[in-house]
Amino acid sequence: MYITLAILVISSIFFILGKIRSDLVALSSLLLLVLFGILSPEEALSGFSNPVVIMMIGLFVVGGAIFQTGLAKMISNKLLKLAGKSELKLFILVILATSFIGAFVSNTGTVALMLPIVVSMAMNANINSSRLLMPLAFASSLGGMMTLIGTPPNLIINEELIKNNFPSLSFFSFTPVGLIALAVGLLYLIPVSKYLLNKKDTNPEDKKNNKSLTDLIEEYQLSKDIHLVMIGKNAPFIGKTLLESNLSEKYEVNVTEILRKPNINTSIFQNPNRELAQANTILNEGDILFVQGDIRKIETMAWEKSLSIVEDKFSSQEELMNSQKHGIAEILVTSTSRLVNLPIKKSRFRDSYSLNILGIQRNETYILKNLKDQKIHSGDILLVQGSWKDIGRLNEQQRHLIVLGQPLRQASKVSITHKAPIAAIIMLLMIGSMMFDFIPIQPVTAVMVASLLMVFSGALPNVEAAYKTINWESVVLIAAMLPMALALEKTGTSELVSNMLVGNLGNYSPYILLASIYFTTSLLTMFISNTATAILVAPIAMSAATSMEVNPLPFLIAVSVGASMCFASPFSTPPNALVMSAGRYTFMDYVKVGLPLQILMGIVMILILPLLFPFGN
Repeated sequence: MYITLAILVISSIFFILGKIRSDLVALSSLLLLVLFGILSPEEALSGFSNPVVIMMIGLFVVGGAIFQTGLAKMISNKLLKLAGKSELKLFILVILATSFIGAFVSNTGTVALMLPIVVSMAMNANINSSRLLMPLAFASSLGGMMTLIGTPPNLIINEELIKNNFPSLSFFSFTPVGLIALAVGLLYLIPVSKYLLNKKDTNPEDKKNNKSLTDLIEEYQLSKDIHLVMIGKNAPFIGKTLLESNLSEKYEVNVTEILRKPNINTSIFQNPNRELAQANTILNEGDILFVQGDIRKIETMAWEKSLSIVEDKFSSQEELMNSQKHGIAEILVTSTSRLVNLPIKKSRFRDSYSLNILGIQRNETYILKNLKDQKIHSGDILLVQGSWKDIGRLNEQQRHLIVLGQPLRQASKVSITHKAPIAAIIMLLMIGSMMFDFIPIQPVTAVMVASLLMVFSGALPNVEAAYKTINWESVVLIAAMLPMALALEKTGTSELVSNMLVGNLGNYSPYILLASIYFTTSLLTMFISNTATAILVAPIAMSAATSMEVNPLPFLIAVSVGASMCFASPFSTPPNALVMSAGRYTFMDYVKVGLPLQILMGIVMILILPLLFPFGN
């Protein structure tokens, strides 16, 4: 027992610190349980064949197809357009649309889809987007309570019921709980967001339009960093590639563009010979390089490499950063992006997307120096430069990179493929087979059939595309943590904890026990993932309820709701972290807005759950 508890505590500490990936922590704890003989290899690997894990994989594929065909974007955009320019209608429809989509697909994917649309709609309606983005993240979690497949904790408690010979939950068993949670969240957020989240804009024009080029230049202070340098006839790298010149590495500068055959009498903005700098770009005599970096290092580079700094008074800063073909924009890095934790120089960002990274906004900090050595973090906003075509192409990477900058005026345009109706039919058939008991198909079978049909029908172009939609970190985390619950049961830990709860609290009232389970879950999920929390607390809640000889369902539902309704920290759920930079929120914004909602939700659920699922049944 003590070894199991020690492994659990150490794992929880690593989950909280977040220095090591959560799936690696879970796998390490699983291996320790095997090495100490607490679990057999068969028991340790049982999580990877668990129906919950298989369903999660299938749901990622189904959700990915809904996103990639443009179906989800079309639905959300149609709903949001109904709001017109009414602030209240827009707010309500954002919450409702996000909750609806979040009921069927992952909350992270829902926010990634909705974020650029909501920002664009807010700009058009002359509303500060900061009022909408945090509620958007919260709504994705509220929507997860609507259906059995809405969030992993729902699947986990259903599995706990089946394991203990209780009837399985139906597809819409959670819907009354979800509707109440949504009503509470909506009634709370409408007034609170108006007074606590309406951040002042530094530029009044931001309310009417998206950030202009001038806004971005001023915000990132690019005017101090971009300089023009002409290649002289004695430069040692004439005829070589930009990579071979070693300028970036030696002088810590970033060459962003090259102007061929420059003409001082022609505006840089209008010059057709301006091209984006690539690693394989050949450098010629007379070329003008657009160099980003410290002026002192640029002057040193010019002196040593036979370059001359060009007086750029004939051009404005807008012309330095913008052209007929090229521009700059902001993009948000999501937690699922392959770029996370990679230094820029190893990210191959320029090779993959044909875009230069000019700066990083991390919370309230702007990073412009030594960019190549900077690691990219989840939630970072990258200022990128490139052709408008390449910037627009990032919309295809919406689950990983979200365009926030200038192309947002096109964000509300729906890119819907001819496969979208097929994806819609498959999704509806999957939901229908899970809704009706007379259809003899198990939920896990329905999900797997739907995921395969998404590939066979062409809603996803191939199997590789299907694999890319799966968040393997989440899958491995769930599969590796499920046997931890088995270890807690085998060693008697769950029974011990449940007896302590029942002995100390059960004598007072089942409501007191329900409150303790709910708020314990709610507290834990602020530090470790909601999935891991549900896996650990669900067997304890089941054991405590059976010891009191009451219906375990309200206690397990409390675990699921408590694990999912975490609003008081930007790091408690991926959606919360995703909107932090885009909404310019601080940690205290989440505490001020999210903590009261989290407490209020707990009080409401403790009162409501026994009415929906009586203790005596």
